[in-house]
Amino acid sequence: MKGIHIKWVICAALLFAFAGNSYAQRPVKKKPVKPSTSAYGNQTQTNNTSAYGNAGKDTTVKPANSAYGNTGNNSLSIDTSLPIVVVPSSGNGLLDSIKMSLRNDGVADPSQVKDKFSLPYENIREDDAVYKVRVWREIDAREKQNLTFRYSANEDNGNQRFIAILLRSIQNGDLTAFSGDDDRFTKPITALDAMNAFGTGNDTVPVTDRDGNTVSYQVRPKAIDPDSIYKFQVKEEWIFDKESSRLFVRILGIAPVIPFRLSTGEMLPDSYRPVWWVYYPDARPVLAKAEVYNAKNFAARMSWEDLFETRMFSSYIVKSTFDNPSDKFFKELYPGNSLYRLLDGEKVKEKILNYEQNLWSY
Repeated sequence: MKGIHIKWVICAALLFAFAGNSYAQRPVKKKPVKPSTSAYGNQTQTNNTSAYGNAGKDTTVKPANSAYGNTGNNSLSIDTSLPIVVVPSSGNGLLDSIKMSLRNDGVADPSQVKDKFSLPYENIREDDAVYKVRVWREIDAREKQNLTFRYSANEDNGNQRFIAILLRSIQNGDLTAFSGDDDRFTKPITALDAMNAFGTGNDTVPVTDRDGNTVSYQVRPKAIDPDSIYKFQVKEEWIFDKESSRLFVRILGIAPVIPFRLSTGEMLPDSYRPVWWVYYPDARPVLAKAEVYNAKNFAARMSWEDLFETRMFSSYIVKSTFDNPSDKFFKELYPGNSLYRLLDGEKVKEKILNYEQNLWSY
């Protein structure tokens, strides 16, 4: 009996060993990998992902929606069966509608400001102008001293930004804008061209009902942020009059300055250029009736003409007629080096002041 028991144990062990080997030789079924969603679309994976890429992976990328439209989609983004209404331009966001106050919005009567006028310049004979230098300078409204150029309050005469005052005067016919192709005021442009010079194009906006269904589309001109226009170029002449023994400075023109931008919105470096020019002697009567914001005392407000005549702004010289036979800006003479441009501008300023001082003997 004992021998028979041992035989049964041996047979059972052999059966278990044979069953284990046959199970190990069976193919292992792989679980299907679900497609993972990423920022680049829904990708179908058939292999594991390693740190060095998806080796041997059969990837199918579905078209994704972007800010520039539905790229690769067969579905139309606009229902052409719905009506499309073209809305005329109302200023591209640069000109707000003027809302007059129905009451006196203040304690003091502001009529004195409206009655101001610009005084005529002192005449300078050509024979008495023994020294003359032409200078181009830029005003950056982002600087602390120039923040008044960006005062965004609305008053009875409209928005108080400096660019809004110029555009409103051009639209009303009080000022004439000249093309920015040159700074000699050779080509006048229309008020519409002056407005569209900051950027053209249209946006299609869907019009929905209460239930959120699109019932029509409106084509509107693209809005422009007025605070994006923060640089102004000033063309001026410094003249020494020997009859009065004085050094005069006379502003000839003012131009808003914007950079060139790519279709993606990226700004090109060192690409600021004048959009259009305004002849400053023509603008003096308009600027004399527009007040400048005073952050310290709202009652002690000067006019924009007073600000320019008293030189109460910060600027830097970008071009001059000193040692410049090629008639180039500093950015063309020193590309990519803003420090040298500032140093050359300071040298020009020092030469002008030293000329007047050296004429006196003590």
